[in-house]
Amino acid sequence: MMLHHPDWRARLREELTEWRPWATRAVVLVFAAAAGLTVAGFTWLSEHAYALFERGAAAWWWAPLLWMPALTALIVWLTRRWFAGVAGSGIPQVMAAMDEQTPAAQRGLFVSLRLAFAKLMLTAGGLLAGLSLGREGPSVQIAAGVMHHARRWLPERNTISEHGLLMAGGAAGIAAAFNTPLGGVMFAIEELWRRSEQRSSALLIAAIVLAGLMSVSVYGNNTYFGVIRVPTLGWSVLGPGLLVALVCGLTGGLFARLLIVSLAGGVDVFSRWRRVAPVRFAAGCALVVAVIGLVSGGATWGSGYAQTRGLLEGDTGLSVFYTALKFIATWLTTWTGVPAGIFAPSLAIGAGIGSDVAALTGFAERPALIALGMAGFLAAVTQAPLTAFIIVMEMVAGQSMVLSLMACALVASGISRLISAPLYAALTRVQLLRLPAPVADVAPQKGSPASGAP
Repeated sequence: MMLHHPDWRARLREELTEWRPWATRAVVLVFAAAAGLTVAGFTWLSEHAYALFERGAAAWWWAPLLWMPALTALIVWLTRRWFAGVAGSGIPQVMAAMDEQTPAAQRGLFVSLRLAFAKLMLTAGGLLAGLSLGREGPSVQIAAGVMHHARRWLPERNTISEHGLLMAGGAAGIAAAFNTPLGGVMFAIEELWRRSEQRSSALLIAAIVLAGLMSVSVYGNNTYFGVIRVPTLGWSVLGPGLLVALVCGLTGGLFARLLIVSLAGGVDVFSRWRRVAPVRFAAGCALVVAVIGLVSGGATWGSGYAQTRGLLEGDTGLSVFYTALKFIATWLTTWTGVPAGIFAPSLAIGAGIGSDVAALTGFAERPALIALGMAGFLAAVTQAPLTAFIIVMEMVAGQSMVLSLMACALVASGISRLISAPLYAALTRVQLLRLPAPVADVAPQKGSPASGAP
């Protein structure tokens, strides 16, 4: 039997003469570049906003007691009045936009260019206020909003779905914010790529990521927190490493559960205050965050990048209460309802846990336990262990610690699952409550039994 090979000339002629695939590629690449540039601009604005806050706090020590509640109240008022879709992290919004319950016409409640711009400005405003927040979760919503807008420019009968654009934008946001492209891909797989028919594709992408990890191990990668120098770890790290994983799992699970309960609302007096007077509640939380910052010498304000990098470089000047205070400050910041991410503060808390365990056990390789704490706490909070360990590995060039970081993240995430439901899935359900109720649920049709009409 003769085999019929495809005519390469016909295939080439078809590829060169069919304009739709080329137009689709061009649009997607242009918007991908725009998303990356937008996140880069967001990073620049956020860093300058927080630097301005630091200069003011250094000049007038009492200024945060006035400035933080006032600006936080303004941000929450603007968010609730005009931009309800930007409150909180931004990751649940992208997941809600991709959810099967969300009609295509309602995705604008969660992602759009308008919301992306508002997220950018209001999150930077939160850092100008000195709140304990990160910009990585917001970067996901910002980049997804930019990429989602590409659908308006794609040619008809293209093969790119809205879900694909949202997922690519979300992954690009994480990758651009952390400078961790592999972490961005894994985040898309673990958190955003939920549909069952794509599981086989996700497996193939996971294999590609693993191959990429080998390449990064050989050639290295640019790092955000510098390069940690850790000699070959032996069995001596087992005890301290397990202790770090245990503490991160317990505290990370507690942190996730606190966020879910706080943001979903309850019957306690503070939740009632938040429902009745959300702006005043936010100002009250910000005042407490300001006081915590003053007590900690300013260490708990902002995202925590400087403190995390300092710990990795051997700085031991932080208070023994830093980890607990940063935990509380980040929780209260999120509870205010401002646009705010938790990735960077979670890394800071995890770094503090690793440093505290190193001091407690006397383990010599302190940076190794700090890196394990970063991966463990982030994995426990997000319950996305592969994303957590890859992000930390890329941020500190910790290829020599791949197995240790992965093990710590998996153990901490497993412990967290015993304490809390998955954070972003739970907050996505809260976001889905914003969808308009079906007409049949709002007003029964005339003549139906529920309407009371004949």
